[in-house]
Amino acid sequence: MEGETIYIRMRLRLQAMPDSIVKIGDLAQIIASDDLIKEISALPVYQISKSDENIVVIDVMKVIDSIQRFNSTIEIQTIGPSQTIIDVIYNQKRPTISFLVLVWLLLFIGSAITIMNFHEDVAMQLVHQKLYYIITGEELKKPLLLQIPYSLGLGIGMILFFNHLFRKRLNEEPSPLEVEMFKYQQDLDQYVMVKENKETIKRVGHDS
Repeated sequence: MEGETIYIRMRLRLQAMPDSIVKIGDLAQIIASDDLIKEISALPVYQISKSDENIVVIDVMKVIDSIQRFNSTIEIQTIGPSQTIIDVIYNQKRPTISFLVLVWLLLFIGSAITIMNFHEDVAMQLVHQKLYYIITGEELKKPLLLQIPYSLGLGIGMILFFNHLFRKRLNEEPSPLEVEMFKYQQDLDQYVMVKENKETIKRVGHDS
């Protein structure tokens, strides 16, 4: 064990319960001998408290400090991210069925109104009427022959765009919405790391 080299890679994010003790094995992946991995994984790094609220950021320096206190002869090599975000999970009430139905109705009605307003702005009905006249040579106020397939295609297109049918994923490729949410989560994590892990600014001046 003396003079042994270990490799650690901090996890990007994990969840912990209030008042729990976060250990190195929770925070990082470790490459070393089996016996050393067991000992290092059990080393405590941080105690979650109520003052931490919802988010805690653990820097790799705290992990290195814990390992050095355990055995100062171990050589540590870090790989990957330098910080881990801990989401503190408090007991929260699950939303009721009526609440979920209400949210679903609001989203459905809002989406429907948005689509109708868009179609009204671009005069979609007039476009269908002209297309029907060009194809058949007949003028018709409600060209259902075009409107019905268009409506079905609009719904199918939304399903393909979001890559989900209820809870079922259509293929392994992420949807544009998932990609944007991933980018937003990355930006949010970066902001949290900078905000939560504040460093003391040391001012250096010259004596007058």
